[in-house]
Amino acid sequence: MNNAIGLIELTGIARGYKATDGMLKAADVELIEAHTVCPGKFIALITGEVGDVERSVATGIELAEHTLVDDLIIPNIHPQLIPALRDTADVGKVDALGIVEFFSVASTIIAADAAAKKADVKLIEVRLANALGGKGFFTVTGTIEAVNSAITAGCDTVKEKGIIIERTVIPRPDETLHSAIL
Repeated sequence: MNNAIGLIELTGIARGYKATDGMLKAADVELIEAHTVCPGKFIALITGEVGDVERSVATGIELAEHTLVDDLIIPNIHPQLIPALRDTADVGKVDALGIVEFFSVASTIIAADAAAKKADVKLIEVRLANALGGKGFFTVTGTIEAVNSAITAGCDTVKEKGIIIERTVIPRPDETLHSAIL
């Protein structure tokens, strides 16, 4: 069972591919995504058991050298995080809708995991940097109280870094918006 997630973010694309290859060869991990992101950076996101993820990310950091922007390891991730990252979450009905937008890829993942752990919500999507100018965002649904609690918890985990762009909660999104989200 994959219970941890790891990420490296680099300024170099060629170095990103090299580091990703090394990460995959260093430990028994599964690649979630590895690609360029706006504005000209590269991310590699993996999952696996905690020890394997730690070994893999350490290798990625070593291979990234001077191009490393950020890295991340989260042990004991919420089970909804990976499906939301892969855009395969089974959401069903959208009650209240919460959205938080971040400047940082790593902060988006940290906050989404914390939000899902805090309240009885469903992660809809965690989108990272692609076609977003390097930003990230996550969306959740649940009761208005649960969504507010989750959004607050997610933001509180990263608030010292000053990277939250915007947060909002929509009590009952219009059906047309609901269809566009799912």
